[in-house]
Amino acid sequence: MPPIPFSGNPLDRASERRVEPGWVEARRRDPDSLVWPFSHLKPLLLSSGDAVPPHADAGYVRSELAMETFGQESLCIFLGLDKGRALFAQDAGDAGAKRLLMLGQPGYFCDARSAAQLLPSKEAAILGQAKALIDWHQRHGFCPNCGAPTLFVDAGYRRHCTACGADHFPRTDPVVIMLAICEDACLVGRAKRFPEGMFSALAGFVEPGETIEEAVAREIREEAGVRVCNVRYHAAQPWPFQSSLMIGCFADAETREIKVDKTELAEARWVTRAEVCAVLGGEPVDGLQLPPPVAIAHHLLRHFAEGGA
Repeated sequence: MPPIPFSGNPLDRASERRVEPGWVEARRRDPDSLVWPFSHLKPLLLSSGDAVPPHADAGYVRSELAMETFGQESLCIFLGLDKGRALFAQDAGDAGAKRLLMLGQPGYFCDARSAAQLLPSKEAAILGQAKALIDWHQRHGFCPNCGAPTLFVDAGYRRHCTACGADHFPRTDPVVIMLAICEDACLVGRAKRFPEGMFSALAGFVEPGETIEEAVAREIREEAGVRVCNVRYHAAQPWPFQSSLMIGCFADAETREIKVDKTELAEARWVTRAEVCAVLGGEPVDGLQLPPPVAIAHHLLRHFAEGGA
């Protein structure tokens, strides 16, 4: 099975050391350390020229250049160690990003979803970690317990409220994403925001008090009116939009009758294994488009098409 984008992070996160401010600061000032700049959650990429298919690399800069260009106070998160070398992600902001490019640093800032499709798989995984953490910090500057400002601590893996003493940690929300299977067909849906003809696996957040299996059955029943059994796990994907863990599953449908919840979906339909094979193989099927490889839905559909599930 090909790697699922945003998975396979190779870094040693050094969780036992990142709680030591002195150690983190020494790594940040180490001339061998590297910093991946972001601007508006867009990572800096380095183009690989005329590569076919298009390809890019992470736009790391030297730690000294990052400190001089972005300042000491801008958000800088320790990502981990790559063969002993420390890697950081830093929010360059508008001004810092412009200064960096004006200094002659090659590269360009690219939205994270597009970047993941250009980067090698391991760099895409690091991108997911960095983007999710920067996004979380930008949304949690104030304590949800008392409303007071919070402090950045543990190299970016905790925020502390000095007013009430509460500690807050980066969140990852579990989401089930699944295909219901009935004989040689699987159930797909078109969200209202999707263009005409674009279908994907059904998905939804796991609610408090639910198991993964219960969430799968509930979401399929709520969105498409189909009851399922024999829910089984396939694979997971860290998804940094905003910060979710996509839990990919299959389930057996007890009926093919569909009753779409129009508040959730524009439409739902059964598609055959042959139709999925054709679309994934680049052959047009009237009225059917499927998600690109950056989404775990693509990998669920491919597994189904190849006779799995």
